[in-house]
Amino acid sequence: MSEQSEWPDGQYPERPVERHKGPVVLRRDRRDQGSTTDQRLLDSRGPSDWVHTDPWRVLRIQAEFVEGFGALAEVPRAVTVFGSARTKRDNPEYELGRKIGATLANAGFAVMTGGGPGAMEAVNRGAAEAGGFSVGLGIELPFEQGLNPWVDLGVNFRYFFARKTMFIKYSQAFICLPGGFGTLDELFEALTLVQTKKVTKFPVVLFGSDYWGGLYEWIKSSVLAEGKISPHDLDLLHVTDDIDDAVRVVQESYQAWEDTH
Repeated sequence: MSEQSEWPDGQYPERPVERHKGPVVLRRDRRDQGSTTDQRLLDSRGPSDWVHTDPWRVLRIQAEFVEGFGALAEVPRAVTVFGSARTKRDNPEYELGRKIGATLANAGFAVMTGGGPGAMEAVNRGAAEAGGFSVGLGIELPFEQGLNPWVDLGVNFRYFFARKTMFIKYSQAFICLPGGFGTLDELFEALTLVQTKKVTKFPVVLFGSDYWGGLYEWIKSSVLAEGKISPHDLDLLHVTDDIDDAVRVVQESYQAWEDTH
């Protein structure tokens, strides 16, 4: 059937009055009689609630990606280390974080963390003290923390999803120290991306068998046993208590990536 024959007597419906707002067309009841975009831009006397609208948030999100990509583009090969912001400086896990940061730096990797206190500070500190490149990607939270003083390059984000993209894009591996919901969030985000092959050659190391062993066993005895994942998916996790072993996993994976690029 031709397009014209769809309408009686070959007539088209009358074109309704419309209003254009950039690429958007508004017709009938959706058409407003408000000011033009130029008027709203140039009239400083207008309301300020526009900065909280979703279209404006899109620009903020875009800006976060642009700033993040620009700031991190020249970062050398890096490893992201996660861990609890609540780890005290007199906790053995803090000293462990320092050693991991230093060992990664000595192996030629930049270190990336969430830039906060606790285990993140420890890792940044260890890398900085060893003369390595220490990166912190902060996040806006109700309880302001700020970047720890051991960060050489810091970027603050409003949105978790933009920050997560930077961790994945600019690091070659994740090492997870004992941590809370934030660490678990990043852990399973990485596992999902590797499982679905959105990223490749991306090892995830769980450091501390006493802390992570229960989770690993639950995944094995429940998630795998009930067929919710495949047997080889369990190989995406590497549990260890040895720093050299953790760095070895990272180095071998990075070498495998280099060999295919």
